[in-house]
Amino acid sequence: MKNILTTLALAIMANFAFAQEGKTVDLYPKGVPGSKKTPAGTYIEKTVNSRASKVSNPVLIPFVPEKGKANGAAIVICPGGGYSFLSMENEGYAIARKFNEIGVTAFILKYRLPSDSIMVDKTIGPLQDAQRAIQLIRQRAQEWGVDAGKVGIIGFSAGGHLASTALTHFDKAVIDNKDNINLRPDFGVLLYPVVNLAELAHKGSKDNLLGKSPSQEMIDLYSNEKQVTSNTPPTFLVHAEDDKTVPVMNSVVFYQAMVKAGVKGELHTYQAGGHGFGLNNKTTKDQWFDRCANWMDANGWLAAK
Repeated sequence: MKNILTTLALAIMANFAFAQEGKTVDLYPKGVPGSKKTPAGTYIEKTVNSRASKVSNPVLIPFVPEKGKANGAAIVICPGGGYSFLSMENEGYAIARKFNEIGVTAFILKYRLPSDSIMVDKTIGPLQDAQRAIQLIRQRAQEWGVDAGKVGIIGFSAGGHLASTALTHFDKAVIDNKDNINLRPDFGVLLYPVVNLAELAHKGSKDNLLGKSPSQEMIDLYSNEKQVTSNTPPTFLVHAEDDKTVPVMNSVVFYQAMVKAGVKGELHTYQAGGHGFGLNNKTTKDQWFDRCANWMDANGWLAAK
């Protein structure tokens, strides 16, 4: 009987957790820009163990806070996966639900993974989707109860590279933007991000995005610490010192560039935790999300109008 009641309670909690998930929104209802026509059945999206791969039709998955709790802030969530898959639960759904708890409307971005099979230029494919997500949220801000001046982006690992690209490459639109919508995120959050694509690079992410033999110009262009300027949005970074997959120096060099440029932000490093810990670094009682919420509150993004 106890097991039955426990199972029932967990089911109710799960249903409540997902109760605020909105209808999935196509990023490009009129066709994906820069896409190639591929033979039927050769590039099929699949999700195994909460890992999505071969995404050819990118979407936003909205998570809206419960009624009366929303404060107008919004955030685009970019799951990681080395630019070869998307960690949809650990770095997607769990994160969206947590942001809902503090009144932030969250949008999981199921972005296209760079691929010569479906993209004319795979180096800009993911960035197109990130820019389009920011654009779309601002265009439909009233519908979603969002303040167009409080739209941020968060990314994990390779998703952190995408988020840091959105934070530093917004001046050059890689999507159609005839209405001149502002593509600059208002703030950024980067978790164990891939930032540098040279000596600190995560080889898989670099190869998947730029190919096996990229030019030095392309390496520099997408080593995003080199693209930080005084107009880069305020950014909050989290990394573990013992990360063997993406060296902690990726976050350090980005933060150093921010300080040099006079960009507000915070860098939180943990002595342990490894890579890919998502919401909970099990080596510490400290919760990075609480630190992030405090930072967002200090900057006014959690204050309702």
